[in-house]
Amino acid sequence: MGVRKAVKGVAEFLMETVGEVVAEVLLGVLACALVLGLGLGLYLSWSFSPRSTVVGLGVLSLVFAHGGWRTYRDTAEGRRRRGVAALTTAFFTLTATTAVFLLFYGTGCDCL
Repeated sequence: MGVRKAVKGVAEFLMETVGEVVAEVLLGVLACALVLGLGLGLYLSWSFSPRSTVVGLGVLSLVFAHGGWRTYRDTAEGRRRRGVAALTTAFFTLTATTAVFLLFYGTGCDCL
Protein backbone atom coordinates (compact mmCIF):
# COMPACT_ATOMS: atom_id res chain seq x y z
CA MET A 1 0.00 0.00 0.00
CA GLY A 2 2.87 2.43 0.84
CA VAL A 3 4.68 1.78 -2.45
CA ARG A 4 1.56 2.48 -4.50
CA LYS A 5 1.00 5.76 -2.70
CA ALA A 6 4.65 6.78 -3.23
CA VAL A 7 4.51 5.92 -6.94
CA LYS A 8 1.27 7.85 -7.31
CA GLY A 9 2.82 10.86 -5.56
CA VAL A 10 5.91 10.77 -7.79
CA ALA A 11 3.73 10.47 -10.91
CA GLU A 12 1.64 13.49 -9.86
CA PHE A 13 4.81 15.46 -9.16
CA LEU A 14 6.26 14.62 -12.59
CA MET A 15 3.02 15.50 -14.38
CA GLU A 16 2.87 18.84 -12.58
CA THR A 17 6.51 19.59 -13.39
CA VAL A 18 6.09 18.71 -17.06
CA GLY A 19 2.93 20.82 -17.21
CA GLU A 20 4.74 23.81 -15.76
CA VAL A 21 7.63 23.44 -18.21
CA VAL A 22 5.26 23.22 -21.17
CA ALA A 23 3.33 26.26 -19.92
CA GLU A 24 6.55 28.27 -19.54
CA VAL A 25 7.65 27.36 -23.07
CA LEU A 26 4.26 28.29 -24.53
CA LEU A 27 4.18 31.60 -22.68
CA GLY A 28 7.72 32.37 -23.86
CA VAL A 29 6.83 31.62 -27.48
CA LEU A 30 3.68 33.74 -27.17
CA ALA A 31 5.71 36.63 -25.74
CA CYS A 32 8.28 36.40 -28.55
CA ALA A 33 5.52 36.31 -31.16
CA LEU A 34 3.86 39.33 -29.56
CA VAL A 35 7.11 41.31 -29.43
CA LEU A 36 7.89 40.46 -33.05
CA GLY A 37 4.33 41.30 -34.14
CA LEU A 38 4.39 44.66 -32.37
CA GLY A 39 7.79 45.47 -33.84
CA LEU A 40 6.72 44.44 -37.35
CA GLY A 41 3.52 46.46 -37.06
CA LEU A 42 5.43 49.54 -35.93
CA TYR A 43 8.01 49.09 -38.71
CA LEU A 44 5.36 48.67 -41.43
CA SER A 45 3.35 51.60 -40.10
CA TRP A 46 6.44 53.82 -39.99
CA SER A 47 7.51 52.80 -43.51
CA PHE A 48 4.01 53.54 -44.84
CA SER A 49 3.58 56.94 -43.18
CA PRO A 50 5.67 58.28 -40.29
CA ARG A 51 3.20 61.12 -39.62
CA SER A 52 0.26 58.74 -39.37
CA THR A 53 2.28 56.54 -37.03
CA VAL A 54 3.04 59.45 -34.69
CA VAL A 55 -0.58 60.65 -34.78
CA GLY A 56 -1.86 57.12 -34.17
CA LEU A 57 0.48 56.61 -31.23
CA GLY A 58 -0.60 59.98 -29.84
CA VAL A 59 -4.27 59.03 -30.05
CA LEU A 60 -3.57 55.64 -28.45
CA SER A 61 -1.67 57.41 -25.68
CA LEU A 62 -4.63 59.70 -25.02
CA VAL A 63 -7.03 56.75 -24.95
CA PHE A 64 -4.66 54.90 -22.60
CA ALA A 65 -4.38 57.93 -20.31
CA HIS A 66 -8.16 58.41 -20.23
CA GLY A 67 -8.66 54.74 -19.44
CA GLY A 68 -6.14 54.91 -16.60
CA TRP A 69 -7.78 58.02 -15.22
CA ARG A 70 -11.23 56.43 -15.33
CA THR A 71 -9.92 53.19 -13.82
CA TYR A 72 -8.42 54.82 -10.75
CA ARG A 73 -10.98 57.60 -10.35
CA ASP A 74 -13.62 57.09 -7.68
CA THR A 75 -17.04 56.58 -9.22
CA ALA A 76 -20.25 57.47 -7.42
CA GLU A 77 -21.87 54.63 -5.52
CA GLY A 78 -24.11 52.57 -7.77
CA ARG A 79 -22.89 54.13 -11.02
CA ARG A 80 -21.28 52.10 -13.75
CA ARG A 81 -18.93 53.09 -16.51
CA ARG A 82 -20.69 53.38 -19.85
CA GLY A 83 -19.81 54.19 -23.42
CA VAL A 84 -16.41 55.73 -24.01
CA ALA A 85 -15.39 55.37 -20.35
CA ALA A 86 -16.00 51.62 -20.44
CA LEU A 87 -14.13 51.28 -23.73
CA THR A 88 -11.08 53.24 -22.58
CA THR A 89 -11.04 51.42 -19.24
CA ALA A 90 -11.05 48.07 -21.05
CA PHE A 91 -8.27 49.30 -23.37
CA PHE A 92 -6.21 50.45 -20.39
CA THR A 93 -6.68 47.13 -18.60
CA LEU A 94 -5.77 45.09 -21.69
CA THR A 95 -2.71 47.22 -22.42
CA ALA A 96 -1.48 47.17 -18.82
CA THR A 97 -1.97 43.40 -18.60
CA THR A 98 -0.08 42.91 -21.86
CA ALA A 99 2.74 45.15 -20.62
CA VAL A 100 3.08 43.14 -17.41
CA PHE A 101 3.03 39.89 -19.41
CA LEU A 102 5.79 41.17 -21.71
CA LEU A 103 7.76 42.45 -18.73
CA PHE A 104 7.87 38.94 -17.29
CA TYR A 105 8.18 36.85 -20.44
CA GLY A 106 9.29 39.20 -23.21
CA THR A 107 12.53 40.16 -21.49
CA GLY A 108 13.77 36.58 -21.86
CA CYS A 109 12.96 36.52 -25.57
CA ASP A 110 16.18 35.55 -27.33
CA CYS A 111 14.55 35.53 -30.75
CA LEU A 112 15.47 39.15 -31.45
